[in-house]
Order: sequence, then structure tokens, then C-alpha cells
Amino acid sequence: ADSGDRAALIALIGSLGPLDVLVVNSGILGADDPLDMPPEDIDRLFRINIHAPYHAAVAAARTMPDGGRIIFIGSANADRMPMTGLAAYSASKSALKGMAKGLARDFGARGITVNVVQPGPTDTDMNPADGPLKDVMHDFMAIKHHATGAEIAGLVAYLAGPEAGIITGAAYTIDGGFSA
Repeated sequence: ADSGDRAALIALIGSLGPLDVLVVNSGILGADDPLDMPPEDIDRLFRINIHAPYHAAVAAARTMPDGGRIIFIGSANADRMPMTGLAAYSASKSALKGMAKGLARDFGARGITVNVVQPGPTDTDMNPADGPLKDVMHDFMAIKHHATGAEIAGLVAYLAGPEAGIITGAAYTIDGGFSA
């Protein structure tokens, strides 16, 4: 489903039946001078990066069994913004932290945990390890290489597992020291 289409997203989640785990990994990057960014681009960024995780979590929680897990994929840019042009993106990823705290309270009586994983530079299509910003990003890092998808997935798997049943309303940064 298009994460920017609330009705389609909610319909998709409803069609899957009760979910034990929901990982919301929707996100787009908007990078430009805020004075030049078209308002419709910012609105779309917020629909995908903020509204979609909220609506997906609520839709899933309606039928999720007690003890379920909701995990948002955020960004280390929620805590550190070392470059210009990313104010809207940073705001959208910071919103996930507050959302996780609030939903953790809302769903806590059912044992449903809600957490955020905040990757730093990660080798993806949006931010390839050999991309043009590699050296700039690595200059900010203690461990000077992009994370792999498997490293991020390992933290997500832990938070989705039984050992993490008491962890909720938290944000876990996995960024090679980018925000240290």
C-alpha cells in the first residue's frame, strides 16, 4: 500500500488479520532549504513519516493479541542534525519518539510494546554506503562505516522477541556513534 494513502494502509493492515508484530519502515527523505521546499512535499513527507506509522499502529493494535510488538523505524537524525536542509525530515523522525511513548501508555495494559529503532547511516537505496555523502557522514561517526540491513534487523528482531517484553516507549539508536 502507499504509505501516504491512509485508507489504503488501514485496509491493508485490516486484511492481514491479527498481527503479532508490526514493523513500520515507511519513510521518505526531504532535503532542501526550507524556504524553497514546496509545502506539498513537506505534507507528503509528514503523511508518510508521521501519519502512516500512527495509523498503522492503531489499525494493527485493534486486533493485535496481548503481548504484541509495534516497532517504528526512525532515524538518528531525531537526535542529531549535523547538516542543513533536513529540518522537516528530522522533525518527522523526532515525532516517532513521542508517538512511541504515548502509544506505549495507551497499549501497555494489553502488554503491547511500542518502540523506535533509530538507525544512523545505513546502506540502503536512499543512502548507499558508496554514495556522495559517505565521507561527510563517516566524519561524524566513531565507527566509520554504514550499518548493514542485517545489523538493524538484529535490533528489530530482539525488540520483537520475548526477551523484550518489558521494553516499551523507548528509542534505540544504532548509528556507529553518529549521534554520540
